[in-house]
Amino acid sequence: MSDLGSEEFEEEAENDLGEYEGERNAAGERHGHGRARLPNGDTYEGEYANGVRNGRGTYRFKNGARYIGDFFDNKKHGQGVFMYPDGSKYEEGLKGEWVGDQRHGNGVYYYVNGDTYTGEWLNHYRHGQGTYLYAETGSKYVGGWVNGQQEGAAELIHLNHRYQGKFVNGNPAGRGKYVFDIGCEQHGEYTHLDQLIQPKDKRKGSKKLPSVPGYGNPQTTKGFIFMEPNVTEVLFGFE
Repeated sequence: MSDLGSEEFEEEAENDLGEYEGERNAAGERHGHGRARLPNGDTYEGEYANGVRNGRGTYRFKNGARYIGDFFDNKKHGQGVFMYPDGSKYEEGLKGEWVGDQRHGNGVYYYVNGDTYTGEWLNHYRHGQGTYLYAETGSKYVGGWVNGQQEGAAELIHLNHRYQGKFVNGNPAGRGKYVFDIGCEQHGEYTHLDQLIQPKDKRKGSKKLPSVPGYGNPQTTKGFIFMEPNVTEVLFGFE
């Protein structure tokens, strides 16, 4: 589930417009604690330094979103909690990490459908190592992310089995294995279906997919197929 698009709004840049009540420095700039109602309808209460939001504060958007946390030079920067209008939320324990108005560092994102992501972020994207929990199924992805996509070595954990292997652009790719709770493993390789469809049979006008010996129809995921090697490798390791 995407965590982008929930924040298609920015804070109003501080200027001399709008209403302000609070402390000022000798130059007349907002400095110290203050409350402001901005021309676009947003409000801010918190710390200022030399005319800009700097330090701890609470910014309320007119659309219902709210950010409580650190600011630097008018931007979300440091640690803070962001509550989005759709009910989703970003934090890390009590706070999430931000750099220059972007989710950046470590944080937890709670999605409106109940899913959660816990891990690293870079420039607003899931990036690095992280865990994504699917609320509807209870499945869990643990592994690498690049620019919001599942990428690299990872483990996809289900209720009674798990898949261990490599992911590319959000899909399993290459060598991997299924590990079942009953104590057996199924080894194989994920290949895109387009690479396995045989040329059209001129006589029957049909396309055929290879089957997995001894297992019936092969396992498919998002247009990919999991094929065992020529010598079926099923290891039983009961303890």
